[in-house]
Amino acid sequence: MPDGLREPSGLIGSAQRALRVLEIVASEGDGITAKAVARRAGYKLSTTYHLLNTLTHEGYLIRLGHGRGFGLGYKVGGLYQKLCEELDVGDNLRDELRLLHQRTRAAAYYSVFRDTQVVVAAVADSPEFPRAKPLDFGFHEAVHATAFGKAMLASLGQRERREYLAGAGMAKLTERTTVRVHDLDAELAEVARVGMAMEVEEFRPEIACVSAPVYDTAGQVAGAVAFSVPAHEFHNRRPLLEQAARAGATRISLLLAANEEQDLKLG
Repeated sequence: MPDGLREPSGLIGSAQRALRVLEIVASEGDGITAKAVARRAGYKLSTTYHLLNTLTHEGYLIRLGHGRGFGLGYKVGGLYQKLCEELDVGDNLRDELRLLHQRTRAAAYYSVFRDTQVVVAAVADSPEFPRAKPLDFGFHEAVHATAFGKAMLASLGQRERREYLAGAGMAKLTERTTVRVHDLDAELAEVARVGMAMEVEEFRPEIACVSAPVYDTAGQVAGAVAFSVPAHEFHNRRPLLEQAARAGATRISLLLAANEEQDLKLG
């Protein structure tokens, strides 16, 4: 395994196994049995029962009645809500993103800075217009290959940006991914100039994306609105998607300002 992919030392195996069980139950939904979890995880059934019982006792899983298996517990919802608060994503912002998705008939994304890290804070999609996998809540990788990542990286100083990329890496995800810092710098200079970022089949084959930055009350880039569509549709749809991204970013900037004003009043 390459050095960059090796696990760090000092990890606790039992904690990793418990988290793996939690992820499996979350992915399968209510009703997954202990045997099915053990099979998916590759654990012994006895070990799986211990992990399931522990997670159930702590409130992160529930045991469904009449032997119907396991499901997510209610503590998980609390953790999600706390993370949304940390990322400054309220119901009004999620509603706005859903409207953008419906109007554009494209998967819509909202990303933010968490400290210096670019992270997806909300996604709005549908079976007809699905998100690009694995772009989901909490995704924080491949910023060099995503439109929202570029929109936000363009706001950083060159030294800060290079430090970020040195830590995050610039993996070649497709044949079109930019993997040279000099080439990305040139592209980001143009992104900063026009206030719009795009990528075509750089993150995933057959997917294209546009993004516009969201600003805080100090005029600093705080996030980005993005849309993804099949690459073969992108040329014809690009003008309208860019217009929607700019309008959506402006609307969300106003929502953030209103939320900040409300917080100051309550404080």
